This record gives sequence, structure tokens and C-alpha cells, in this order.
Amino acid sequence: MTAQDSKLGDTDDKIFVGKGDEQAWLTLALANRHGLVTGATGTGKTVSLQVMAEGFARAGVPVFAADIKGDLSGICQIGEAKDFILKRATEMGLRFQPDQFSTVFWDVFGEQGHPVRATVTEMGPLLLARMLDLNDVQEGVLNVAFRVADDNGLTLIDMKDLRALLDAIVPGSGKKGADAEEDPLEPIRKAAQGFGNVTKATVGTIQRQLLVLENQGGTKFFGEPALMLKDFMRTDRDGRGMVNILVADKLLQNPRLYATFLLWMLSELFEELPEAGDLAKPKLVFFFDEAHLLFNDAPKALLDKIEQVVRLIRSKGVGVYFVTQNPIDVPDRVLGQLGNRVQHALRAFTPRDQKAVAAAAQTFRPNPKLDTAKVITELGKGEALVSFLEGNGTPSMVERVMIRPPSARIGTITPDERQAIMAASPVKGRYDSAVDSESAYEMLQQRIAATAATANGPAGGGGGILGQIGSIVGTIFGTNVKRGRLSTGQVIARDVTRSVTNQVIGGMAANIGKSVGGQLGGSIGRTLVRGALGGLLRRS
Repeated sequence: MTAQDSKLGDTDDKIFVGKGDEQAWLTLALANRHGLVTGATGTGKTVSLQVMAEGFARAGVPVFAADIKGDLSGICQIGEAKDFILKRATEMGLRFQPDQFSTVFWDVFGEQGHPVRATVTEMGPLLLARMLDLNDVQEGVLNVAFRVADDNGLTLIDMKDLRALLDAIVPGSGKKGADAEEDPLEPIRKAAQGFGNVTKATVGTIQRQLLVLENQGGTKFFGEPALMLKDFMRTDRDGRGMVNILVADKLLQNPRLYATFLLWMLSELFEELPEAGDLAKPKLVFFFDEAHLLFNDAPKALLDKIEQVVRLIRSKGVGVYFVTQNPIDVPDRVLGQLGNRVQHALRAFTPRDQKAVAAAAQTFRPNPKLDTAKVITELGKGEALVSFLEGNGTPSMVERVMIRPPSARIGTITPDERQAIMAASPVKGRYDSAVDSESAYEMLQQRIAATAATANGPAGGGGGILGQIGSIVGTIFGTNVKRGRLSTGQVIARDVTRSVTNQVIGGMAANIGKSVGGQLGGSIGRTLVRGALGGLLRRS
């Protein structure tokens, strides 16, 4: 062991990952060029992920990682100087220094972490169709529904909003005969038919797929308060990056929901973050475990957008690291964007396995000292073939290295430890209670109630007070007004509406729907942007 070796560890601009004949360093300035961690089950992928996550956190870079088995949760606890850890550290010329990292736990179901929610509007028709496994025709009807919602100022927040909107566009579901003109939803149905043939059968199929998603717990994902991505991009009081862990063991039982949720997060990051150019270190590093689920059976249009987001999000200062068993799980056009590689052992028992090993070997820059394809099958647990970008962004020659031991605990934490971390969380209380803001469901119910009141009101009364209020509400909510962008006239109309509602209608208004003020604070409060994927698709 040399004096230099005894001081191995992260520097201001590099993360020390492992050591073989050469030392393996991940350069922070090139970490936003994305990466890939692959290997068979039980070969050490999670430990490699933890080592890199720790290195980024030390450098002040926030981290987001999906935790499939719970093994990554130990990063929040002080490391233990176990014999095998000390032995590896000694062999590598390291001095083991136990450490722990500031961690925030997230959980779509709100059971083992803070709830994570998005609005239906934010998810958009492209990703929602992927989540529901819709065909092209059904996805087309979903796009019609979103367009009708936009044109009529109907904000889609949760599942009941989407269900109510789909019911409203079903042809032939309104009043018939002489009273047809009194059906308040008839203009919505006509608008939907104007975009194409929206059939009752197709809408029914979408409704059934929504039921399947609800039965799998997907209802908890849609609603408010919606996730603010800035809460992922925090540092602690010591200047270290916060480690955000998505508890995904239950979420993975619905692979489409899991993959679509993470893809939505990527698209939101792309949409919200400003251009940053080349930075000394990333703004955020995103680890996408079980990445093959993102690409399984994905239509070409979606793959095109995934490739586009991966390619362009680098300029926003975000590094994306896909974690999967085999490099062939990732399409070539996405694989080509992943410059930093960690390859653990693969097995070659079948012809497909042998093809995968050959493909993995070909993704590395050759090293004359190594038979890469042979070494991939010989790697022991904790060993890996590594190639990181260096210098002007070219891959280094592949090296066989032993991955350094993590400084934090390896493995799971206890329920009491998890509760203690959540109790000290910087976002405690911000997302823990759902808020049911006024949105499409309530607004459609108001239209029906207002029409009924008008029909039953005195003749010549101008439609009654409810009709007048409905007109004012239509003035405010009939267009897609973004949060915080009401005009002076609309603000006055809002205040008049509040006053009339409170003074004249009183308790009756509560039965018709929530207050107009609630609408402004909630549904209009969310900007009608559907993330990068939806936006890019519309622009294309």
C-alpha cells in the first residue's frame, strides 16, 4: 500500500468508485452525460448505486433513486465496520470512515414515505395512455377528452375528474327530444364529436382501464398537493445533497405505473428546469432502477420522446443513470447516450445470454489487457468492468475493478428508524394530507345544477341567480387561465362571485360545489402543462 493509495477517496471534482490495476473515478463535470449500471441479480448493482449516490451527496449533488427491495434505505444510517467491509477497504488502500446521509423517503401510496402526487392534467394523455395500456384509437379519444377540457376550462386533478369528463363526452348520453336544448353538457359532447368519432364503446373501455388502475392503488397518485420538484433538489445544512428514495417495492407490482411515474418525473424535470449548459457538477442525479420496464412494449412514438428527453435533459444539469440486468434491455439509440458504464457479472448459460454478453462487451472501449467478453462472465460479487468519461468526454478504456465499500449502512432499516427519518424530514406535513380542490367534476356538477335551477326559476328572471352566477363563473373559468395570471377584470368578477355566493345562496352553494375561491386556489392554480413528453408531442 502506497502513501497515495492510503488517501484514496472522493475529491472536489471526482468520485472514487473502485480500484483494480487502475483507479476508477467518476468525473462530476461529466456526470450529466448519463450512465448505465448492469449485471445479473446478486452481483452488486445496488452497492455500486449506493457508492455513487454517496459520492454525489458528498459533492453537494441531490440524488433521486428508486428503491425496489429496500436495500438502499440504509444510506440514511451510519455505516458498520463489519469484517468484510474492513477487509475490502484494506485491500483497496482505503481507510473506512463510517458515514450517513440526509435522506427523504417518498412513497406513491403514502405508507413508507411522503406521498407523491401529480394531477391528471400534468400527466397528460400520452403518459396516461401508456399507464392504462390503451391502443391507438383509445389514446386518440383520451386526447380528445383533454382538448375538450382545455377548451372548456375544466381542470383535471384526480380520477373522478377524468371519469366525469369521459361521461360528459359520451355521445347519446344527454337529454332527448324537446328538452335537448336544456342539457348543459350537450355543447361538450358536440365539441368532442367535432374532433372525430368518439364512441360509447371506446369511452367504456377507457373507463374500465381506469377501474383497473384504481384497484391497483393508482388513485392515490392523482391529486393535490402535487409534487414540487424543487423539493428533490435540496441540500442539507452541511451542504451535502439530499438523497431522495422512492419506496418502490409495492409500486413495482404495477410495472406500468412504476415506469410511467418515473418517466413523468423526468419529463417534468426537463420542462421545469432552465438551460444550464456544462456545469462543474450536476444539479440532480436520477437513478432509474429496473429500467427495462420503461422500454418493454413501448410504442415507437414514446421511445422517440424518451430518447429526446434523455438527450436534451443533460443540458438542464440532470444526470440519468439506468440500472438494469442487461445492456440489451435498453434500446441502442438510448444506450448511445449513456457515457458512464458499470458492468457487473453476466451469466452465459443460454444462447440469448451469450448474445447479451457479447453485446455488453461491445459497448466498452477495448482494453488490450482484457478479454472483455470473457471477464464479464468471471466477475465476482462486488467486481465490475468500469468505463467512465474522461478529458474531453471520451470513454476511458474498460478496467476490471473492485467496487469500494459504501460508508453508510448496507441493507434495510427498521420501521422505527424510518419513522424517525420521516419525523425530521424537511417536507414533513407538506404532502401528507390530500386536498380535494374544485376541478372538472365539481364544475360539471355546477353546470347541471345551474341549468336545473334556471329551468325551475321564475319566468323572465334571466335564468335566476344561479344562472347569473354560472355566467360569471363561465367568464372566469371558460378559458385556460394559468395560476396567478387572472386579469384585473377576472379578479373583480371572482370577488363578486364570492360575495354573491356567500350572501345570497349561503348553504345551498356548498351542495352545488366548493367555493369559487377554492377553484382559484386549486385547479386554476395548477398550470396546464403536461410535461415535456406531452408538450413535445403536441409541438411535433
